[in-house]
Amino acid sequence: MDLVVDHRCPPPARRLQSLVQQLLQCGPKQAADAIRQGRVLVNGRPVRQPRVQLDPGDRLSVRAQEAPVQLHCDQPVSFEVHYEDDDLIVVTKPAGLLTVPTSRNESTTLLGLLAGRLSREGRKPHCVHRLDRGVSGLLVFAKHESIADRLRDQFAERKPERLYLAFVRGAMQSSSGTIRSYLATDERLNRFSTPDESIGQLAITHYRVLEVWSDFASKLELQLETGRRNQIRVHLAEAGHPLWGDARYGGRFMPHRYWPYQRVALHAARLGFQHPVTGRTMHFASRTPQEFTTFERRLRESF
Repeated sequence: MDLVVDHRCPPPARRLQSLVQQLLQCGPKQAADAIRQGRVLVNGRPVRQPRVQLDPGDRLSVRAQEAPVQLHCDQPVSFEVHYEDDDLIVVTKPAGLLTVPTSRNESTTLLGLLAGRLSREGRKPHCVHRLDRGVSGLLVFAKHESIADRLRDQFAERKPERLYLAFVRGAMQSSSGTIRSYLATDERLNRFSTPDESIGQLAITHYRVLEVWSDFASKLELQLETGRRNQIRVHLAEAGHPLWGDARYGGRFMPHRYWPYQRVALHAARLGFQHPVTGRTMHFASRTPQEFTTFERRLRESF
């Protein structure tokens, strides 16, 4: 992020901390922290004193966080069970909890917590689909591998209903639309869109704008037609409207007084599928996270 000090800017407003607040739309503490951490450059050189006075023509730059925010679950974790029978279980995953272990073999994951719960029945959970660690919302797990296969077939055929709520930076230009691309993976396991169908997976995201607050933020409802890893996060970031709190794809994301949370502003709010045994169509809705409610209240009070 860059800003050139305008000659019309009055001297009191040329203080470095004030300019960083303006550029990042953040509070004084977050601006001072960014300066002291060496993320703020003046004419290409780091400046670590918040009270430094800049001159007209000086170029101010703010570097993104060097690494994504890492979320950990060191405290006891609970999850909400919406439905359970002999074949499957539907739960809400809290933000900050991995769905399944990565190559690091984390000890606390939703799969592991469910395994402990189902061990009393002599069964174990089978993952059908996933949510990123920083994302909350509804997931279905099977209690038998054969049930998992039938549910996975439904997802592969794009049958389940998957509706998300999200807050993004900036004002969306269209009230609704569809983002379609082929998602590939780079050497650092980041996802990106490519026109090359031979290396990418087709990803389709439908969106509808629910509310806009000036050019600061938009609230979206998103419907997944496909379910690729990081799909929503990449599509919105590449459209110029990254999710609040997305340090991985948001690029210039830094903590903000309105969104100080170490999570992504994305929640799997509704899930619908056909029961693989009974054939009954099932629909589930998850409560809106408290972070979303608080963020929206702050936006309504300010814009």
